[in-house]
Amino acid sequence: MRIFITGGSGFIGSAVIPELVQAGHQVTALARSAAAARIVADAGARVMHGDLEDLETLRAGAAASEGVIHLAFIHDFANFAHSAHVDQRAIEEMGAALEGSGRPLLVAAGTLAVQVGRVATERDDVAHLDSIVAPRLAGYRMAESFAARGVRSVALRFAPSVHGDGDHGFVPRIIDIARQTGVSGYIGDGSNRWPAVHRLDAARLVRLAVESAAAGAVHVVGEEGIPIRAIAEVIGRKLSVPVVSIPSEKASEHFGFLGAFLGLDSPASNELTREMLGWTPTHPGLIEDLERGKYFQMQMA
Repeated sequence: MRIFITGGSGFIGSAVIPELVQAGHQVTALARSAAAARIVADAGARVMHGDLEDLETLRAGAAASEGVIHLAFIHDFANFAHSAHVDQRAIEEMGAALEGSGRPLLVAAGTLAVQVGRVATERDDVAHLDSIVAPRLAGYRMAESFAARGVRSVALRFAPSVHGDGDHGFVPRIIDIARQTGVSGYIGDGSNRWPAVHRLDAARLVRLAVESAAAGAVHVVGEEGIPIRAIAEVIGRKLSVPVVSIPSEKASEHFGFLGAFLGLDSPASNELTREMLGWTPTHPGLIEDLERGKYFQMQMA
């Protein structure tokens, strides 16, 4: 397949490109900078220069492809409304280029808060979510609308923790907060669960999804739910700091913006995804990855 990908130089995308190339696909990747262009070229992709606001380039990339994987997002939460608008318009442009073709349009989304207090499945709707817990919701809804317009629209619902070497997401932030405060915290009793997936397992699943997933949702989830306290305990032991409960009313003070999410009990199943695509995670789980120690050899910028 000829595949057009956005976000190919990112933590997940830079693993997806070689997975696609090794499977025999021809990949063209959007690159907004010289540094991004080098990363995607080294991974085996043809470079298309542009960014998410360059709608003409996005349309051309999608039109020339046999499938689109959209992973990029402007992570400027100080100007979040703009980021969400740009994402929605980018998806609209790429979807329009695929309209009526039956070709796939894969769009990154998340499992966080799809259901709270019970295990979310791929069949669960996200209509009840808001942009606070689902910042890419408007874009996802735009992509979903193309399913009725002859596009194989697939929501890639990623676990909130996509882990592995080079991770700069939620877990490294939690580690840095523990360093800064001198305690490894969890909210309440810490029994609330978060799904996780290894970056390389995620890359393989994205490749399988673009090849054959039916329109709908795919759960990019390796582990259904890890208690946040279990994560905090590993961090506390590795940093030699106390492991403590943070009252929910002080969560935002202690964890910053993460305080709004870290207390959610949001497990997610991958059963239907595994059945549909024949996918089985094979790489280390999050706790095993933390035990390896690399997470504690780096600090967030």
